[in-house]
Amino acid sequence: MTAQPPPHPIEFCRPLRLSELPAQGLERLVRATPEECAALALRMHVPAIAALTCRWRLVAEGAGRIHAEGDLVVALTRECVVSLEPFETGQRIQFAVRFVPEGTESDEDPDSIDELPYGDGVIDLGEAAAEQLGLDLDPYPRQPGAVAPTAAQGGPAGPFAALSGRRGDGGQG
Repeated sequence: MTAQPPPHPIEFCRPLRLSELPAQGLERLVRATPEECAALALRMHVPAIAALTCRWRLVAEGAGRIHAEGDLVVALTRECVVSLEPFETGQRIQFAVRFVPEGTESDEDPDSIDELPYGDGVIDLGEAAAEQLGLDLDPYPRQPGAVAPTAAQGGPAGPFAALSGRRGDGGQG
């Protein structure tokens, strides 16, 4: 049986061997390089990511489980759904996840902390941060102050206004 390649290349890989995790826990800062930011922007379908950092706090819970809290800060360019123009914005995402050995994930409580499986005694802090960014990105980003065009601005008065003049009866019901 041939192993399947990952669904996407890992653009931001920061592996951590669990053997490096002291009993009292560990804090680690991961920062994306400009090349990694460009690759992540492609993956996230955003025009650009200028900077991405994530501060992690990791604590072993036993049985290979690692409780992890992340504080992710990202500066990026988004495209406004109203004006279709790019705009610069930033996000700060604070989250908690649990790294668990592959095959030990539990699907019992959908409100519980997200579990991220790992193998070979290695967790990937970069990929976990990238996944959290993808989950938190607004699917309909709107530039502050963006206003939809109206009839007074020369735009259509409603969603079917442009079609109303195309009817053969002059637009009458």
